[in-house]
Amino acid sequence: MARAGRGRQGPDRAGGRTDKSGRPERAPDPGAAMLWGVHSVEAALTNPRRKSRRLFATESGFARVSAAASQRGVRVERVSDDELSKRLPKDAVHQGLLLEAEPLERLGLEEAVIDLPAGQRLVVVLDQITDPHNLGAILRSAAGFGALAVVVQERHSPPLTGIVSKTASGALDRLPVVEVVNIARTLEELKDSGFQVFGFDSDAAYDIASCDLKGDTALVMGAEGEGLRRLVRENCDRLVRLPTAPRLPSLNVSNAAAVALYEVTRQRRQS
Repeated sequence: MARAGRGRQGPDRAGGRTDKSGRPERAPDPGAAMLWGVHSVEAALTNPRRKSRRLFATESGFARVSAAASQRGVRVERVSDDELSKRLPKDAVHQGLLLEAEPLERLGLEEAVIDLPAGQRLVVVLDQITDPHNLGAILRSAAGFGALAVVVQERHSPPLTGIVSKTASGALDRLPVVEVVNIARTLEELKDSGFQVFGFDSDAAYDIASCDLKGDTALVMGAEGEGLRRLVRENCDRLVRLPTAPRLPSLNVSNAAAVALYEVTRQRRQS
């Protein structure tokens, strides 16, 4: 029997909803990654690692990704703007597009970072960043400044879908997110592979600009308020701070990550 979904045409005989043709409307697949917005959907459609299931699109939305959808052979279901909004969280800015896709296959630290050529590898490590907007913004900055990957803790990180993808503006499908069990142990692995590990703390003695960031570098950012946990701090080679004014000694973690990534890029371009 068809699963009940949400539609606009009234109940079917089983008490569910029907689409415009009178057929029972299928509900969203609970195992799918829900991605919305032009940049996130377009990036997913052009990512060979991403398997897409169904694309819901308004006329205007479909016009922007039709070539990518056709090339990947993704089935498109045309819907109205109101119908699309009903499938999404309140206030989601969908831009006429919603993609149901398979979650991305997980990559290990070795494949994404350690096994790549040494010299100027760059990775961002997040210690229990739980806000999806912050994670998405950090992904966007990390991709923009050439990081190889963003590392997160498996059980203390937002789902890699929806809000994260929209805020990342396509970076979720262009930059690996490595999920690990233990951040402190991961830092040890990075150091064994030749990385210098810098942890960020607004009370640190060293300004980031005073550090040599031109070699293999890991930037470790902690949760707002709590900062880096003790074992994570202890596994950093050096704790550093950004040169903010005394009246505002710390920045939002996504802003801090962007500034830190820029400093890495600045130093490397001057070398």
